[in-house]
Amino acid sequence: MISSSRTQDNSLRPVTMKRNCIMHAEGSCLISCGNTKVLCTASVEDKVPPFLRGSGKGWVTAEYALLPRSTAVRVPRDSVKGRINGRSQEIQRLIGRSLRAAVDLEALGERCITLDCDVLQADGGTRTASITGAYVALVDALRWLRGTGAFEKLPLRSQVAAVSVGKVDGRLLLDLCYDEDSSAEVDFNVVMNGHGDFVEVQGTGEGGVFSRAEMNGMLDLAASGISELMEAQWTTLDWHDEEAW
Repeated sequence: MISSSRTQDNSLRPVTMKRNCIMHAEGSCLISCGNTKVLCTASVEDKVPPFLRGSGKGWVTAEYALLPRSTAVRVPRDSVKGRINGRSQEIQRLIGRSLRAAVDLEALGERCITLDCDVLQADGGTRTASITGAYVALVDALRWLRGTGAFEKLPLRSQVAAVSVGKVDGRLLLDLCYDEDSSAEVDFNVVMNGHGDFVEVQGTGEGGVFSRAEMNGMLDLAASGISELMEAQWTTLDWHDEEAW
């Protein structure tokens, strides 16, 4: 378990990651970012979507959901509504894209790893916490596969982690909680890999605009926070040099 403290605008909220918290999943991680808590599990199946059959390539996908009392007002389950809401669809696609950037799909072989991200408690940054925690669950699932003899070296390209940044009352702020996010003039979600490259940037002026200098400042702030999150992932996973890419 790893923790860090946020003490100022350019600091993360307290972060913890706990592995192997679900006995049946091939990989799992309970991540907390401030008051946001997300349970991430990785499930391995020896099959791929139809468009990949016979290609020799694997697939990584994700599902995301808010539990009913993860928010101040109860959120009805999608199973009751009979459909996945648009926000959940958008977020789970983001998680899937982000984690596929971490994996060598050809080396994975024709297998599918599904990352389920269930928000136990929401206080801002649920999608970025999901990506960061799901990476830990993904690595342990790949370790499990290696233990079955599926491959000798983990089919990983890099680490992947994500964080939110924004402009609140004219201040650039890292890792926004719900109150900060709901009043932000500008809101960004940033996903990066371990080589310092951007996987995805989602940014918008919610109630204001931002300059090129402010955008650069937010991206620099995100890079700093993601670097710290990756250090926490590394330590949580108890990485060994021979496993690294």
